[in-house]
Amino acid sequence: MSLSRLSCSLIVASAVAATACRTPAPQDLLTGDAARAVYVAPGHYDEFYAFLSGGYSGQVAVYGLPSGRLLKEIPVFSAFPENGYGYTEENRALLQTTYGMVPWDDTHHPELSQTNGLPDGRWLFINGNNTPRIARIDLTRFETDEIIQIPNSAGGHASPFTTGNSEYVVSATRFSVPVPNSDVPIADYKERFKGTLSFVRADQPGKMDIAFQILMPGYDYDLGHAGKGPSDGWFFFTSYNSEQAYTKLEVNASRNDKDYIAAVHWKLAEQCVKDGKAHRTPAEYDHNYVDEKSRIAVTERKHSVLVLKPEDCPGVVYLIPTPKSPHGVDIDPTGEYIVGGGKLATVIPVHSFTKMQQAIAAKAFDGDLDGIPVLKYEAVLAGEVQHPGLGPLHTEFDGKGYAYTSMFISSEVVKWKLGTWQVVDRAPTYYSIGHLMIPGGDSRQPWGKYLLAMNKITKDRYLPTGPELDQSAQLFDISGGKMRLLLDFPTVGEPHYAQALPASLIRARQVKFLALAGNTNPYVARSEADGGITRSGKAVHVKMIAIRSHFAPDNLEGVMLGDTVYFHVTNIEQDWDIVHGFAVLGMNTANLILLPGETRTLRWVPQEVGVFPFYCTDFCSALHQEMQGYIRVSAPGSNVPLTANTSPKAATQQARMPMNHGSMKGAGR
Repeated sequence: MSLSRLSCSLIVASAVAATACRTPAPQDLLTGDAARAVYVAPGHYDEFYAFLSGGYSGQVAVYGLPSGRLLKEIPVFSAFPENGYGYTEENRALLQTTYGMVPWDDTHHPELSQTNGLPDGRWLFINGNNTPRIARIDLTRFETDEIIQIPNSAGGHASPFTTGNSEYVVSATRFSVPVPNSDVPIADYKERFKGTLSFVRADQPGKMDIAFQILMPGYDYDLGHAGKGPSDGWFFFTSYNSEQAYTKLEVNASRNDKDYIAAVHWKLAEQCVKDGKAHRTPAEYDHNYVDEKSRIAVTERKHSVLVLKPEDCPGVVYLIPTPKSPHGVDIDPTGEYIVGGGKLATVIPVHSFTKMQQAIAAKAFDGDLDGIPVLKYEAVLAGEVQHPGLGPLHTEFDGKGYAYTSMFISSEVVKWKLGTWQVVDRAPTYYSIGHLMIPGGDSRQPWGKYLLAMNKITKDRYLPTGPELDQSAQLFDISGGKMRLLLDFPTVGEPHYAQALPASLIRARQVKFLALAGNTNPYVARSEADGGITRSGKAVHVKMIAIRSHFAPDNLEGVMLGDTVYFHVTNIEQDWDIVHGFAVLGMNTANLILLPGETRTLRWVPQEVGVFPFYCTDFCSALHQEMQGYIRVSAPGSNVPLTANTSPKAATQQARMPMNHGSMKGAGR
């Protein structure tokens, strides 16, 4: 039975009002000029950049829309042998945590930086869900430049959602844990486990830090979004497991009819912290960032955070009852409506920010939990979308007064109208849609032309590849009254969420090469004459240049078994997209990929005596195959002199170079 048919059976069995339960034949899916709508002619550009989280790949994948062409995979939390990320001496520190080097994670939610509530194309933030971390990607280079670890947290799921001017990116813990973590009985969950909301200052590259944390009840926090317009200054987080169960959550965390959206007045929290109401608490975490000039990553260890308890800052947090096990919490472009996505709910509740303020003023509370007031559901509710289908997860907006909600169980996208709460259209997806994305769909002014569905299962969509199939993205045209499926394409890893914006906001600012003159790596070689080899005890350092189509030096001798060799290779090209690679026979890390003007270091420990070739791994010219060299490894105690020679070919080219300062033969430096 196909999943869509299974979903329909579930719907019938659940006696839920009809949804569009049908499995159209493939020829029925694409009508009219769908192919033309996604066709981007050779040499032409896509209209949008789309950034999809790579899930358990730990990376971000960049696609062009509407074509669905994969443009790049950006390494973030996982070592990436394709370009040596996480393997070189310059960037290994980016993956450092208090648990040691963690070269893998589970990315979930990319988040574009914003100015005045609009994506601005400066940075992309993304979370590590397993070891709570937030990374900053610089969109002038599409490279990860900064990663901060989140302490007092386990599972950074509701992360990293940004405030309207990227003052903060915010992370909420998925798994409540003892704070600080300690050896306590798990049975003490209700008494001793806590959640944390971490506000990370993010508006200055290289200086991310935890501004403060808010201590919350021990629930599971799922997603978040900042307010905008009238709700600017507030942040909203979904939570489930208000039962505070700690075993068999599938059953025990679904007993309550309603869980909560936590409404957090973050500007008040900020003021309370300034007023000294937060407590400085011991907490170890690492902050890693790349120096702009040397492009060497460094780690700084932090030792404490400021923790704010809600009871010390009255009015900072309210709980909004929301059915049932809510996943998404999404704020419409006006900032008035707060949409919950209860995974097990039969309606989509929409809360009103105006009513929330009125309820707070009138103290329309249903008691409190851990000292946090619980607002009356009816006092805050703007309306409910009736009979939307099964499994509402996440909502985005087109900026034209409509909302689109993904329905996981009934595998469809439901379009409904803000204000009337009436369903106006629905479209099947294939299969089990998680998040969906409209370019700018969580911002003040969405570009409501396309909708991207990210589906968890792709049975029968592509040629089979064994038991495991890639996940799928499906592109819909939402420019008219009815949604229209245009395209589906496989994705990298398991994408959870995506962000997109017009290519024009990024493309014109792209860095095409790194200025060699500004390279401050201590081992930079700006010309062939700068190359050489030196020894410091058992460490041997080789400074080397790469240029079309040779390395210099390219013959190295005097290395002994037991030495550790550091190849410091600089690509001295100053031209767009002239990249070189570097690899050595028998190395047990990864190759280097060197951008124009960049220095990278490969650490190599020879395992036996002999002569070992090295070569360029990135095809760079007609004589790419000739771009190679040798390193000789002798027995310990050998009297072979330490030399770094150029080959006759390279020497000839060297003589033609205007920056030639003489032969490197026997440099021994």
